[in-house]
Amino acid sequence: MNTLVIYTHPNHRSLSYAFLQEVLRGSKENTKINEVKVLDLYEAGFDPVLVFNENKRRRDMYRDPELAEYREQLLWADQVVLVYPIWWGRPPAMLMGYIDRMFASGFAYRDKGGLLPEGLLKGKSVVCISVMKGPTHYPLLWLNNSHKALMRKALFNFVGIRKVKFFEFGNMESPKGKQSRKLEQIYRYFKTAR
Repeated sequence: MNTLVIYTHPNHRSLSYAFLQEVLRGSKENTKINEVKVLDLYEAGFDPVLVFNENKRRRDMYRDPELAEYREQLLWADQVVLVYPIWWGRPPAMLMGYIDRMFASGFAYRDKGGLLPEGLLKGKSVVCISVMKGPTHYPLLWLNNSHKALMRKALFNFVGIRKVKFFEFGNMESPKGKQSRKLEQIYRYFKTAR
């Protein structure tokens, strides 16, 4: 299994970065994982801004040469792991910009004229690892599960990815947040994931 880890946090001293390290540590010990590539969106200088004009048309976005390397990464991956914080009830704008630019018609899905498109990224799996300052159940109870609905229904199911796992860790700025236990949980998951 080829694993692409997309890390989205500007600080390498963050708890998100610690979770990234546990993903890598567990993956390294997992014999089912052949290779792991890390895409650090901030470090790579990924431009999350969509631009459409007379030279850049939306319908041609799936073949934008500026994004060719990123498309190759997604096609290569059997498993995509997203590591990011929850800010204002959703992933950071940098990750949302990556999604806006990468999951384009002609690459991630194809319109068939019906209600739903044909997902072109079938057979892949996704693991979302997110941390937040607020309580663990804040997105579920206060925001009607909008984070998971956004990622699972509005994005991944739309492009054909049905296997989506979430780790939403809340209270991460609290001394009672059990950070060490949650980091160990991620390590164990990736050490044994199939």
